[in-house]
Parts: sequence; structure tokens; C-alpha cells
Amino acid sequence: MDFEVRPELLAPAGNMDCLDAAIAAGCDAVYAGCDRFGARAYAGNFTSDEFIEAIDRVHVFGKKIYLTLNTLIKPDEYETIHDFVKPFYEEGLDGVIVQDMGVISLLLKEFKGMAVHASTQMSVSSVYGARLLRDMGVSRVVTSRELSLREIKDIRRETGIEAECFIHGAMCYSYSGMCLMSSFLGGRSGNRGRCAGPCRQPYGNKYLLSMKDMCTIDILDELIRADITSFKIEGRMKSPAYVYGVTDIYRRNMDFIMEHEGEHYKPSETDRKRLAELYSRGGISDGYYKRHNGLSMITVEKGAYKREDKGEVNIDRKQLPLRASFEAVAGREMELRVELADNPDIFIKAIGDKADIADKRPMLDADFEKQLRKTGDSDFTFDKISIATDGRSFVRVSSINSLRRRALGLMRERLTDEYKRSL
Repeated sequence: MDFEVRPELLAPAGNMDCLDAAIAAGCDAVYAGCDRFGARAYAGNFTSDEFIEAIDRVHVFGKKIYLTLNTLIKPDEYETIHDFVKPFYEEGLDGVIVQDMGVISLLLKEFKGMAVHASTQMSVSSVYGARLLRDMGVSRVVTSRELSLREIKDIRRETGIEAECFIHGAMCYSYSGMCLMSSFLGGRSGNRGRCAGPCRQPYGNKYLLSMKDMCTIDILDELIRADITSFKIEGRMKSPAYVYGVTDIYRRNMDFIMEHEGEHYKPSETDRKRLAELYSRGGISDGYYKRHNGLSMITVEKGAYKREDKGEVNIDRKQLPLRASFEAVAGREMELRVELADNPDIFIKAIGDKADIADKRPMLDADFEKQLRKTGDSDFTFDKISIATDGRSFVRVSSINSLRRRALGLMRERLTDEYKRSL
């Protein structure tokens, strides 16, 4: 495998601000939890209505979104899973990340056409486990953090199943998904998303169980060569600044590697330093990809939750550029045709109120354009607007605003309807 296939860059979204940060930074997909069944109970998470909005927002930009349903489910909860997932499925949810074998079976049976991914909480660490899940119908495994690059290559080669692998963020001292320390010591189960992180505490005067954070920026070209399907950034409990900063750095470096086919790749010291500054638990390591284990992966002397954030960053909410043609003729309904700036074949036409004959000064082209450009915090912005008027028209500002909102709403529907399904 060389540099033929571009891996997916998968970013965390603990809330809508983080989702916007991930999109702005150039992710290919996000993973996010709703207010139930996710393995990050203390993340911001989304309400059901917010998650519906998140699905549409990522689809406007041609991105994907995966729901984290990655806790073990109690027997009396199974009957609620269908109704919980159904509205997301119908809105076009791209996939679900799952830990529970029973939930995997339920989703594959009841929600056709939606990808099911095996969570890292399942500790898939061999060809045999990956093959079993593939044969069930699972399309992707989030491999255990403990696997080497060679073992991941074996899974891809022997099974063909997609492999999603962590490239940055927190590490777990135990096998992912198998630790019971938090349950035993504090009654908070990691398998229910409530890990108290006892491994991060000092034992004696040393932090002997506290792992350094993973950072793979130096071996990113090797990971791309390994035919990994998706590069995953950990951090659903972290800030929008973290999500943006980490995603942006990996995006730029991945693009450089793909463009230059891995030649002359060496990350900048600026990028290395920024990754460590955004969040650090006592140091960084490239994880298990090139080593079995070792003391160099443990913080030992440093505090478990030491954080060195050098300040927030300004994150501009990404908006999709549009081009528009507007027409206003006295006595006729206004028309607004809107198309994607980079794909004019995708367009809509909206009809507005009738234009009146001006009693005094007719409206100028600039008057119409000023109102049309007020897209606010919507998903869109106008790259170019062409105005055609008869030079004697007057239209109420509220009517122009209404036409603009209608057109942007129709464009959003045009971009998101293709993802929607019926059950």
C-alpha cells in the first residue's frame, strides 16, 4: 500500500461548538454522542433535537457523522434502542459506533443501509475478532489502541474490514474497554461512560498508571501507508480550541503527505509544539504502533491532568459559498436563484412577494444586495450576487429577508434530502 487512498480524518464533537470547529478545520467526519448510551457521560453531548440538527449540518458540507452508542446496555434498555436511533436513521445518520453485541445485531437487523462500527470498547485486537464482526455485517472496527502497526495491517489484509485507528489523544492503561478499576474503586463504570480515571491518580508519590497522550504526527506517513481507513482524534470532552487546533494540524500534514506521496515529510516544530500545548497529560508518545509497551509511555513524575493550554483560538463558523441571481420587476414576484459556487448544477429557485412601483426613490441594486447578503450564522454565504431590476421597483425589506431565508432553506433541503431515509 502506498498513497493511493486518502484516509478519513475523524474529529470529536462533544457539542455543537466543537462540531463547528471540526468542520472549520477540515475534518472528513465527526463522531458525537447524544444524551444516552454514550461512553462519555460527562461530555456536553447533544439532545435528540440538537443531534438531528448536527446530522443536517455536516451533510450540508458533505461530511459524515457517527453516533457513539458505545456503552454496554442493560436488559431493560434494549427495547428503547430502536426508538432512540430511528429519528437519526431517518435523518440520514451515517453510522453508529457500538460496544454491545446485542445492539450490533439489533441495528443490523432493523436499520438497513446504515453503517455499524465496532467500538474500541470491544477490544478488537486480532484478525479473528475482526473477521467475526465482518461476517455479522459490521463494516468497520475501531481497533484497540494497543495494536501495533503490523497487527493493524494484518487485520486489513486478512479481513478487508475498515479500520478506524486513534492518531491523537488520551491513552488507556488497560485494554480499551476492559478496565474495571473505576467500578471497583468508586462505583462509576467506564463501560457506562462514567470512568473516574483512577489510573490518573498518584500511587505513592508516582503516577505509575497514568499514560502520556498519543501523538502520531511524526509517523503520519507510515500510518497512511498502512491502509488505515479512518484516522481518529480522541477528545469528546475537550474544548472547541482543542478540536480545531488538532484537526487543523493533522489535516494540513495529511494533505501534504498525500500531495507529495510521502516524500520529504517532516512535521514542523511549530505543529509539534502546538499539539503538546493544546492538551497534555504529562507528555506525549506515539503509542503502541511501533512498540509493545514501555515506561516511556507513562507520565511517572508528572500530574495526571496537567493541562497546558496556551489560549483559545478564533474559530470562524464555516459557511458554504453560493452564487445568486436576483430579479425584481414592478408588478411581478421577485425571483432568487441560488447555486453552489463550486457546482452550479446544484441550484434552487425561490419566489417572493411582488415588487411595487416606487412612490419616491426606486431601490438600487446595492439596496437589494445589502439585504440578500445578510446570511448571519446560517450554513451559507454569498460569493457573488447578480441583480436585475427594472429601475422603478420598491420592495419591503421584510419581503427581501423572507425571500433570502426561503432560498437558503430550500438549498439546505436540497443538500440534505439525499441522505434521508424511510424506515
